[in-house]
Amino acid sequence: MSLPLQPATLPPRASRGAVVGLVDYGMGNRRSVEKALEHVGARVLVSADPLVLGSCSGLVLPGVGAFPRAIESLRALGLDSFLTERVSSGVPVLGICLGMQVAFDRSSERGGAKGMGIVPGAVRELKAKDLKLPHIGWSKVHWERDSPLLRGVAHDVDYYHVHSYACEPTEPDDILGVAEYGVPFVTAVSRGSFTGVQFHPEKSSLDGLRLLANFVSVCVAAA
Repeated sequence: MSLPLQPATLPPRASRGAVVGLVDYGMGNRRSVEKALEHVGARVLVSADPLVLGSCSGLVLPGVGAFPRAIESLRALGLDSFLTERVSSGVPVLGICLGMQVAFDRSSERGGAKGMGIVPGAVRELKAKDLKLPHIGWSKVHWERDSPLLRGVAHDVDYYHVHSYACEPTEPDDILGVAEYGVPFVTAVSRGSFTGVQFHPEKSSLDGLRLLANFVSVCVAAA
């Protein structure tokens, strides 16, 4: 894969014909993600109602906190089955941080819990050798393959992470990006219309904003 090495630049704003739904289930830094999406030209609809979110051309699932509580909140609102159906229907969905983790089959956090099963695999505590957890800070991401979300995004560039657990996909082909904190860990996955990132693009300067802008463009194309 050949990706540009220069710093990312934002593409022209092109959100006409598409609305990005921001899933509001009480487990994320919703406002910062909303502002970042608006900054790159998205029209954002914030809701916890599947009937409302069903009208959107693409969906963003943020998340900060513990896996068991997050999946419980999603299930209580009927959002787990809704998101699974949306991905099955080819609707672009972006999971951020915990929003990526809950897409997996299961997590060992706090005694364990089942996830949505969108991406086969498990979420386990990050084995960071002698480094402290949570991992808070910038880590360089190496992209394993190409993706529409990576157009114009620099290769081997730092993104901002905050996490103690890491995803372990069953299928190597689902791995999109890898970073390192004591040990290598998967920091981005892509399967069907679902893309997940462990890092926070909304806090990762131009390279993060470029990724979000590319996601908006994917949503425009899907509208």
